[in-house]
Parts: sequence; structure tokens; C-alpha cells
Amino acid sequence: MTETKPLAGRTALVTGASRGIGAATALALAEAGAHVILVARKVKSLEEVEDRIHAIGGSSTIAPVDLTEQDAVARLAAAIAGRWDTLDILVVSAAYLPELTPLSQIDPKQFHQAIMTNVVATQALLAAFDPLLRRAEAGRIIGLTSSVGAAPRPFWGAYGSTKAAFENLLETYGAEVEKLSPLRVAIIDPGATRTAMRARAYPGENPESVKPPESVAERIIALLAEDFSTGHRERVD
Repeated sequence: MTETKPLAGRTALVTGASRGIGAATALALAEAGAHVILVARKVKSLEEVEDRIHAIGGSSTIAPVDLTEQDAVARLAAAIAGRWDTLDILVVSAAYLPELTPLSQIDPKQFHQAIMTNVVATQALLAAFDPLLRRAEAGRIIGLTSSVGAAPRPFWGAYGSTKAAFENLLETYGAEVEKLSPLRVAIIDPGATRTAMRARAYPGENPESVKPPESVAERIIALLAEDFSTGHRERVD
């Protein structure tokens, strides 16, 4: 570890790395010295993020994967285990926002997609990468949530319920492993952030009125340097 590259020698995996907070976090991790595995569905978008990482002298590997496909996460973990002995950092940023609607009018297909992306894929990631994370000297998992997971809000029932389950999975896993390994789990609520998802939810909002994704990424990098305990939660305002 060096002062200028605090994450040198570490391997990080970021889901939802093709845009928004995921992309900003991947860039920040690379700038801090980590080799970053970029996971998302769209190859072109991942390549654009990788080009930006290489432009700042960082290193990365793209992994175009639809996390909701059967066995996709298991195949991804097997491929990564074939190249690296450990995974030091896992940032779970990928999420799906269904249309905001009254609970009685939730679209079943969109709700299913949200459950698969926000919940089922999260459990699959934790299960598949458990061995690599536990073998790390100080493994860290950062899960990105939303305030509606803990504080239900009208019209946000489909998304909020999946984020509540997302948080439960992360906290349960963290409690299960904290006495068995140095692995620690934290949950971050990014707060109002300038992303495509935010624009969909608040189409009339001036994007410049909320903070950029880089602000959240900066806080994540700072948190990784701290000796936090499992169960750590915070909001980035």
C-alpha cells in the first residue's frame, strides 16, 4: 500500500459498472490502484469505462454479464477464481428501478425483474464469491441501497421492497461471517445523485441540483480505508 495508491495490489469487482455510481466507483477504485473487474450487461458501455480507466493509468477487466441469467453469476465467479486467488472488494451497485406506481398497479414483469436484479442476483453474488472474499486479507463488501428500503414511500413499493430484502441479505451475510474472517460488509445510501435512474424517477428535476456520482465514489474509497465494522450504514449527502 502506498499513500498515492492505497488500493494497489487489490482486486475489486463492481456490478452496474457501465454508468452512474458504478462507473464512477470503478474509476475511483482504479485510480486508487485496484485492478477493477467491470460487470454490466452492455459491452460497449463497459469498454467506454475501461478506456477511461486506462487513460488514467489504471487496470481493469470487463465482464459483460446479465446477472439475472441462470448460472451467470456462478460462471463469472468460476472465471475470476481461475485468474485470481482472492477478491478484496465487492461493490454491489447494479439495480433495477420498476415504474413508480401504486402498489395495486405494479407491473408483474417489472417487479420480477427488480426482484431478480436487486435480490436474487445479490444472493448469488454473495454465495458465489464467498470463498474468494474470505481468502482476502481484509475483504470488503459495499452494497448501494436507497432510503425507500428502510422508509416506505408511496408509489415506490416495488423498488423499496426489493431494497429492503437487499439490505437484509447483506446484513445477514455480514453477521454470519464476521467472526469467521476479517471480511466486513457496509451499506451505503447514496442519497440524491445525478444518475439515469434518478432522472427516470424525477424527470422534472434539474440534474445540476444534485451531486454527481463521483461524490459517492469518493466516499466509498474513503470508507475502504477505514476500519469499519459489519453493520456499518451511512448516507452520502
